[in-house]
Amino acid sequence: MVLVIISGFILKISITEWTICIVLFGLVITAELINTAIETTVDIVMPEKNEKAKLAKDIAAGAVLVSAIASAIIGIIIFLPKILNIVN
Repeated sequence: MVLVIISGFILKISITEWTICIVLFGLVITAELINTAIETTVDIVMPEKNEKAKLAKDIAAGAVLVSAIASAIIGIIIFLPKILNIVN
């Protein structure tokens, strides 16, 4: 997030692009918080090893990964043209 914020100021992204970045920050952080809540709840309810408990935790972690990958792709769409303009 810090790198995106610094890059946003340096590359002078638009208000719309800032809004998209902020929404994506919230999306990834929200996914991580939900993942943590699911993992903690599973650990409380099922302290011993259980395949279904592991599956629930893996799926929650996968949701974080999907949101992070989608955010990274959108970040590339926003920032790459601006970076290429500087290089050319």
